[in-house]
Amino acid sequence: MVSFPTVYQRIVVHWRAIVLLLILGFVAFIVAPFDEFVPFMLILFALLLLFIASQIFWIGRILDLGERFIPGKPRRAWLAIMAGLVYSFVFLYSFPEWGLGHIIRAADYRPQSMLVFAAFSWWFVGSLSAFLLMIAFGAANRAARAAGWVYRKARTAIDQHSAAADAEAALLSSSRRRFLERTAVLVGATPFVAAGYGLLYGRQNVEIVRQRIRLARLPKAFEGFHIAQLSDVHIGPFTTPDYIRRCVAITNGLEPDLIALTGDYISWDPEAQGEVVRVLAGLRAPHGVFGCMGNHEAEVGIEESITRLFAAQGIHMLRQERAPIRLGGETLNLIGIDHGGDHDRRLQELKALVMPNTVNILLTHYPHFFDHHSELGIDLTLAGDIHGGGQLSLDFVHRGLNLSSLIGVPYIRGWYEKGGAQLYMNRGIGITGFPIRLGARPEITVLELSRS
Repeated sequence: MVSFPTVYQRIVVHWRAIVLLLILGFVAFIVAPFDEFVPFMLILFALLLLFIASQIFWIGRILDLGERFIPGKPRRAWLAIMAGLVYSFVFLYSFPEWGLGHIIRAADYRPQSMLVFAAFSWWFVGSLSAFLLMIAFGAANRAARAAGWVYRKARTAIDQHSAAADAEAALLSSSRRRFLERTAVLVGATPFVAAGYGLLYGRQNVEIVRQRIRLARLPKAFEGFHIAQLSDVHIGPFTTPDYIRRCVAITNGLEPDLIALTGDYISWDPEAQGEVVRVLAGLRAPHGVFGCMGNHEAEVGIEESITRLFAAQGIHMLRQERAPIRLGGETLNLIGIDHGGDHDRRLQELKALVMPNTVNILLTHYPHFFDHHSELGIDLTLAGDIHGGGQLSLDFVHRGLNLSSLIGVPYIRGWYEKGGAQLYMNRGIGITGFPIRLGARPEITVLELSRS
């Protein structure tokens, strides 16, 4: 009878074949006929395959280090079992934090739980990113080796296989090997360092973004009018009240004329609504603080209760409502709608709130109807929800290099224009899911309205 250690060792040794079989299954899954929801599931499945392959790869490297540095030269099979047990403990211990969606209560915010979850998040992001880089590095290395082989063959033919050419090739091969080893270590370590930065510092490294919005129909009295936008607060263990107070103080220091809040005030715990309202109650603007509901409020059923709490603090939640903003005898029409709900009904409600003879500004958590905003007469939409591409982004390389673009989300971050209607997507100040931000800093936006 084959022992468990032997089976485990064989799985680790033959991980490449296992991943290849999974990929073949994935390809078969692609070519089968499915409905429109399948592309999203396929992408998730592909990410799962990459994650499995990355974990097998890095566990293998950890076992290599164990065999090299642990005294007594323990058997690799037993090292694999110990590594598997530790990994399983961290994975399963973290599962309630990331596997149960947005229903986690305050009782689950235990320090040890958050510490293990933070460690797992760091490992998940670092190991997957490093694995992708190692694949790219390996592919580049193989291409360079092929080019070098062709070059050496051509040079050997020219030099008639001289001894000097052989000695030079051996010297270059040795130097190249040392260079590749050091480069591979650097390539593999960089994502882990970056994930640690995003966990310990990046998630609270707030950026103030100033955006000028040109609205041809803007009343003259509103020339230079400033709107500060905060979104996706997500109060919780990794977005603390003290951090939110700092964001409130920064926002007040910008002296905006009006403040807009675009949803997701809580993270998972409905009992946190009172605390987040108390913290946001410190916001001040001459023309008021307005907001709309996000999907987190809808999912835990606190839309009515948190609206009442905000109203008691003088903050106006616009739920299928409009509010006139008056200045110098002229008016802007500010609209707010809830996230989700019946699509057709919500669209009809939005149509009824638009005023045709003035500028209409819409607050919504995600701009589901942006394709219709031009025909509806909505001049500017302020939204959030996506956290700048899922909090992990390479937008500094290309705007589409982020997690949200992979699953086909059309509006990610920043400014968009379509048919004369404009949209600004805020990256949010909080986090959800993994407590890491890379390439998508928390954002407080100041929008300056202008006629030209």
